[in-house]
Amino acid sequence: MLRDVNCGELRVKDSGKVVKIAGWVKRIRDHGEIIFIDLWDRYGITQIVFPEEVLTRRKKARELGLEWVIMVLGEVKKRPKDMINPKIPTGEIEVQARELSVLNSSKVPPFVVKEDLQAEKELKLKYRYLELRRDKALRNFILRHKLMQSARKFLNEKGFLEVETPILATPTPEGARDFLVPSRMHPGRFYSLAQSPQLYKQILMVSGFDRYYQFARCFRDEDMRGDRQLEHTQIDIEMAYPEREDIYELGEGLLTSLLEEEVGVKPSIPFPKMRWEEVMDKYGTDKPDLRNPLIIQDYTREAKNGNFSIFNSSKSIKGIKVESLFTRRDIGELERIVKKAGAKGLLYLMNDGGEYRSPFAKYFDDLKGFKIQKGETLFLVAGSRKIILPSLGALRIELGKKLGLLEKAWSFLWVTDFPIFEWKEDENRWVPTHHIFTQPIGDIESIEDDPGLVLGKQYDLVLNGVELGSGSIRNHNPEVQLRLLKVLGMNDEEIQEKFGFLLNALSHGAPPHGGIALGFDRICMLLAGLDSITEVITFPKTLSGVGLMEGSPSEVPGEDLKELKLEVKNNE
Repeated sequence: MLRDVNCGELRVKDSGKVVKIAGWVKRIRDHGEIIFIDLWDRYGITQIVFPEEVLTRRKKARELGLEWVIMVLGEVKKRPKDMINPKIPTGEIEVQARELSVLNSSKVPPFVVKEDLQAEKELKLKYRYLELRRDKALRNFILRHKLMQSARKFLNEKGFLEVETPILATPTPEGARDFLVPSRMHPGRFYSLAQSPQLYKQILMVSGFDRYYQFARCFRDEDMRGDRQLEHTQIDIEMAYPEREDIYELGEGLLTSLLEEEVGVKPSIPFPKMRWEEVMDKYGTDKPDLRNPLIIQDYTREAKNGNFSIFNSSKSIKGIKVESLFTRRDIGELERIVKKAGAKGLLYLMNDGGEYRSPFAKYFDDLKGFKIQKGETLFLVAGSRKIILPSLGALRIELGKKLGLLEKAWSFLWVTDFPIFEWKEDENRWVPTHHIFTQPIGDIESIEDDPGLVLGKQYDLVLNGVELGSGSIRNHNPEVQLRLLKVLGMNDEEIQEKFGFLLNALSHGAPPHGGIALGFDRICMLLAGLDSITEVITFPKTLSGVGLMEGSPSEVPGEDLKELKLEVKNNE
């Protein structure tokens, strides 16, 4: 072995021992007659001392650079009292070097590897292996490891089997574009990288596995943001014979267990539940942060009591009331947010010490109907529900941050009873809101008459404004599943080609079943107190989908394309 001990384990009790220790050079302090080096590995930091007699024999110590990998043979010594470093566990000892071996040198790093790293994001991603040599970064992955083990333990004790499903799958419409993989053995045919194990886990229920889970790698060719990457990991769970309450209880138990074990917090259960329609009306989003006390209210009646044409010509007027006053500059910034979300503009009514300030005040004989108290501001958006809600939802989020309304808490919410279908204007067709494998609620006779009214046994789990997971009770009846697929505009031939294997499986004695998929990266992000899942993914892509470190995506040699019977046509 090139080392006897790691850089985080030596203590005063080890004084007098001769050890071999190895790691990266993190800091060099040359005092002429003596050199101090901070040696680092994932376990900690140990101070190495090169006394004068060693330096005289070994010039190599003065040639060392930052991030070099070295091995030192030396004696553990107790530090003098005035040199103890109480900030690190090894701060009472040091290793007095006798021999030094350079295991590998390093180029001059593009940035100094330290905890408060100031480098540009692109540079950090290109040299991700250097960025990960920080305790701060390493802690995120230690937490990820612990959360994964805790989740496994919880689910194993509940009788679930961990089962792997294929990554190379057949393309299916699941809400995002597929990544396609050409087949060499079957030219002109393609696999898709599985967006989720959805159909496989349903078939495992038909197979009698009864309770399944896996840490599934999922691939979706979609635009990225702070909590979304092209590839991600989810805790995928499915069980036979459940009601929705069984899934709620399981999800609450799992998340509570993770929080309690790894963060030391025990949230109260059961988590609150709200129907999707109510959530949208109050918060303008289906993943509301309940730490934010602001809610959307209807002001249509009050707004139509004046002669303001924008209000009188609008179907609906809704708003958010806050206990604060704003400058014109503030209002301009907030208006940009609602316009980005789809609104044409943002109107306001302020009560400044009893005096109303508003661009529409002159059109009203009396503004008291809006019930705005002194020091309050009411923000209003007019239009259709489809425009108002997302606009005010975005405004609510911004106001919560701007006014410091988000208290430190773990605020869970189950959002239930989603519509199964939504109308896609630009495509002139019905599409699934989640996926098409959800069991409808109640009478299914009128599914084809007005698909937009059909609610499903779907549910999302939200934590502090982040969608942690989504699931549903599935269709185990192949006839119902077939009808839902036809609402999407698919004919019998298309259905058979894309979903024939599922319908065939459901027709061979499928038990009632349902489950949930929890975004594991998002769980890790939130429990680590981070804002982006890239901090808990080892080698993430940029927002444009580029792997800066390895240079992906890359071009493929012509001979490889030829073997796959493919040709790339350059389109300038």
